[in-house]
Amino acid sequence: MKTYNDALDWIHSRLRFGIKTGFERMNALLKKLNYPEREIKAIHIGGTNGKGSTLTYMRSILQEAGYTVGSFTSPYIETFNERISVNGKPINNDEILQLVNVIKPLVDQLEKEEDIIPTEFEIITAMCFYYFAFVKQVDIVLVEVGLGGRLDSTNVVMPELSIITSIGLDHTHILGNTLSEIAKEKAGIIKQRRPVVSAVKQIEAVRVIQETSEKQASPLFMLQKDFFAKHVNSLENGEAFSYRSETLDLKNLIISMHGRHQVENASLAIKGIELLNEKNDWNISSEHIREGLKSAFWPVRMEVVIKKPMVILDGAHNREGVEVLCNTIEEKFSDKEVTILFTALLDKDITSMIDQLKGISDQLLLTTFDFPRAPSSQQLSDFANEYNVKYTENWKDFIVKQQSIMTSSDLLVITGSLYFLSEVREYIVKLLENKNN
Repeated sequence: MKTYNDALDWIHSRLRFGIKTGFERMNALLKKLNYPEREIKAIHIGGTNGKGSTLTYMRSILQEAGYTVGSFTSPYIETFNERISVNGKPINNDEILQLVNVIKPLVDQLEKEEDIIPTEFEIITAMCFYYFAFVKQVDIVLVEVGLGGRLDSTNVVMPELSIITSIGLDHTHILGNTLSEIAKEKAGIIKQRRPVVSAVKQIEAVRVIQETSEKQASPLFMLQKDFFAKHVNSLENGEAFSYRSETLDLKNLIISMHGRHQVENASLAIKGIELLNEKNDWNISSEHIREGLKSAFWPVRMEVVIKKPMVILDGAHNREGVEVLCNTIEEKFSDKEVTILFTALLDKDITSMIDQLKGISDQLLLTTFDFPRAPSSQQLSDFANEYNVKYTENWKDFIVKQQSIMTSSDLLVITGSLYFLSEVREYIVKLLENKNN
């Protein structure tokens, strides 16, 4: 490969092999790379919602303490390179090209000699491990699960600790139709004698996590049982809360991301930091935690992209995410006239999501975008007619028109698929740049 675009085209061409679970392909590729996953210290973060935010809080705290932090996340919001980042900064184009030129010949060899065909996500995961093992050494790598956990390609890593944020009925066609089945997949990242931290609430899901932890002899720390978070106040630019455990008591903590659910995510991060501190080679103070939380930012999580009139982007891409969004809007913006622009991928529970959004909006519009699993124009029209809501095929024109008629009492919330929000965010940023110029 000679250019970054060539490298990216090759990576994305692997999408044609679909999403596959299991470790045969991943292990074969890692063997050829000399097992890079064994050379890094990692924290493994899984769950239905909250993975990215929890990772961001941990990264920000660790950076505040002076550590160099690698991260592996999905999907990206602005550029593909975000998938592999150092201290929140995506690796550069030349490094992506370098990684592909290492990995592609090995993939070609596996396909030709062993009929093993790695998928796109497996290749990106291998790129991450190789990069942090042999190209850019960091103090720790925060690894976000791609799908599920037990059979996810990231689950080859042996972490310092695991975090399971939440359990919800998402990806049921792959992970199972009940909370217990999905919890079993998420709990698959719990490793023998490695601590696990979780905010899971549902009794049947908690039971699965407890049973798995016992089998693995892994110390388990549950939010509001073994450590505690209390939401104190909703602020104009975030939330205030307190945190308490056996060894730590922190009051008046501030986060800049909106919503009570972010207090839970931040608390998971604090507990993870506490567990790291119990190891002799880590030194993270209460002040590092406080300042790290305050400066943490993760795009399209109740992100206010325009303040006056207010426009918010939120990647509520499943039923549980929409429920959290609705609760936050009712709590923080009940005085606003709320318009919601929404779309989701067809493998999501769109019915439930629309029902919830209708309940808290003064106007709900459906839309579509250019993506393989997005609704077609006909499907969009059918959804709108079925649920008695409006729709627009051109979301760009709608945003411009809506903003031109909004007043200080109006709120526009754009939500749904993270792939959609990625396009919207890029579009709005360019609109603002052109306006300022």
